[in-house]
Amino acid sequence: MRTEGTMTDLGFASDELPIGTHMCLIYTSEDERRDTLLKFLLSGLRRDERSACFSDKITEAELRFFFKENNILYDERKESGQITLSSPGEVYFKGGFFDPDRIIETLRKFYLDARDAGLPATRIIGEMVPEIKTTPGGERLLEYESRITILVRTHPVTAICQYNENNFDGKTIMEILKVHPRMIVNGNVIQNPFFIEPEEYLKGLNC
Repeated sequence: MRTEGTMTDLGFASDELPIGTHMCLIYTSEDERRDTLLKFLLSGLRRDERSACFSDKITEAELRFFFKENNILYDERKESGQITLSSPGEVYFKGGFFDPDRIIETLRKFYLDARDAGLPATRIIGEMVPEIKTTPGGERLLEYESRITILVRTHPVTAICQYNENNFDGKTIMEILKVHPRMIVNGNVIQNPFFIEPEEYLKGLNC
């Protein structure tokens, strides 16, 4: 079993990163979003990591075709539980509201189940949708993102959060940057100069 600090290949970046890295992709290009998602998931499966995707911008048919081109059978990996595809609504808005406590617990269990199954690591890529702005509990988004950084210290899930820049105002995008230790820029993962340590950030939210 790999431990925190062990490196993993993201599939799209030139360098490996520590398992448990929490990063964001603020994008305007659909090609960049799709390329990042597909290569990230493919790399996870090649390394026998447990992978999950929360997005309604990719279909099982697309995953099946892409993985087959890369000599991986999607249905076989899905049946084994090694990869799951869910809509953002299923994950983020279950029951009609956004509850960071519930989602954090879901991610914790995702990691623990993979560890207990003997899988070497876990990774998740999720798309945050504009419905967060009108969903009850959506005001806790930044609390949730900040708590993810705390979670992966002890439950090292490698996580990419995708945000379409056109769906959020400039102030919100800046706050999103503050709660991600690393950011993806032109296919490279860099230290985020805007990042604020979660304990400090959460104090400002009175959490």
